Amino acid sequence: MNVSWNDVELFLAVAETGSVSAAAKRLQTTQPTVSRRLADLETGLGEPLFARSVAGTALTSFGERMLPAARRMAEAAGEVERVASGAEATPKGVVRVTAAPGIAYTFLAPLAAHLRSILPEIRLEIIATTSYVDLARRDADLAIRFPQLDRAAPRSLVSLATVTSTVAAYATSALIATLPPKPRIADVPWIAWAPPFEDLAPSSYLAKLIPGFQPVFAANDYIVQIRAAEAGVGAIFLTGASSRFALPSPLVELPVSFGQLSSSLHLVCARASLMIPRVKAVAEVIAKELPGLAAKSRSRGRQR
Repeated sequence: MNVSWNDVELFLAVAETGSVSAAAKRLQTTQPTVSRRLADLETGLGEPLFARSVAGTALTSFGERMLPAARRMAEAAGEVERVASGAEATPKGVVRVTAAPGIAYTFLAPLAAHLRSILPEIRLEIIATTSYVDLARRDADLAIRFPQLDRAAPRSLVSLATVTSTVAAYATSALIATLPPKPRIADVPWIAWAPPFEDLAPSSYLAKLIPGFQPVFAANDYIVQIRAAEAGVGAIFLTGASSRFALPSPLVELPVSFGQLSSSLHLVCARASLMIPRVKAVAEVIAKELPGLAAKSRSRGRQR
């Protein structure tokens, strides 16, 4: 059977998301369409690729054998797209950047206006997620990520910039006024992650410092956490620095000692993607501005 790239892309979407509905969302189509196409593919192959259940889909032994080859085909398809995109005369088109929700909210979103002013023909798309996004397959063009998320082989990725930023706690002045004169970390009402991210920092860090730690407020969305902190619900951890594009905020640094915390971030790109003018142009702007996150400035409201 001649298996097309569209069929392989469908198979990978279901395999990597774990369900037909999630695959439909990734492929920007409907669940019935994915179900129909998947059934047609399995019929043509003469073997089931997935076992279905109410919990989602699981690869069959045949599907597991097909997965490595499918991933290699995805990388090859990404390479073809990069070569074709390299023919651009000027930087224009879509550039996808992935980052953790905090970096996307505090750095990339405010930076977008500057990018638009100097690169008006480029449209930025931000993938804000704590999940791994494969740059080799061009699921994104650029990534700002923690080093432990660099799963690809070193030869396939290149680090364009690195910043180590201090991390501090922030709250509104009104909330800080309700705390003891010299508050301990356990005296502070903390905002943290809700399931399924409850094991992420700062929840995991606070749990080590505070016996029986329970946040005063939790959310699985970073923007909701920020909004709650700005409303005075509790305190939140932010990187203790600020880019020149950071927006005003009522949050100020808490006078609480909890040791020195820092966070290393890397701007990463697939080596071949730097051949694409629009990707290279956006990468150069982000690489120039990223070190600004390490310059702590207590004179500003919210600092990242």
